[in-house]
Amino acid sequence: MSAVEDKLAELGLKLPQVVPPLASYQPAVRSGAYVHTSGQLPMVDGALPATGKVGAEVGPDRAKELAAICALNALAAVKSVIGDLDKIVRVVKVVGFVASAPDFTGQPGVINGASELLGEVLGDKGVHARSAVGVAVLPIDAPVEVEMQVEVAD
Repeated sequence: MSAVEDKLAELGLKLPQVVPPLASYQPAVRSGAYVHTSGQLPMVDGALPATGKVGAEVGPDRAKELAAICALNALAAVKSVIGDLDKIVRVVKVVGFVASAPDFTGQPGVINGASELLGEVLGDKGVHARSAVGVAVLPIDAPVEVEMQVEVAD
């Protein structure tokens, strides 16, 4: 196992299998020194653990947990392209989408779930630029979706 996967184990987490695409795309693509992930839903064992809008059917704390699952799925997608997560130089950018009830404005706090997980697992390499965007609906009624761009070494 890599040092990154050892850190995940210390945190009581395990890198999941790559989530199969729901449509016509790849979970992650490498271009030069960068890996770009597709949007990752909080799938666990092939299913969403929660559905609906944040601020209505899903509370902000639960949505934050789901964003961390999205980040784990994104790390799995990165590993599928580079083979070893220790090749990560840094997470460059994270984009988080939150399916939001009309009056919900806590998108940054929800996406902190992904950002905090990446920081815990990768340390300074996990510090990144970020966008947190509220949207009307996400695929299969997921509450959150996260994508990221990662710089990697050969």
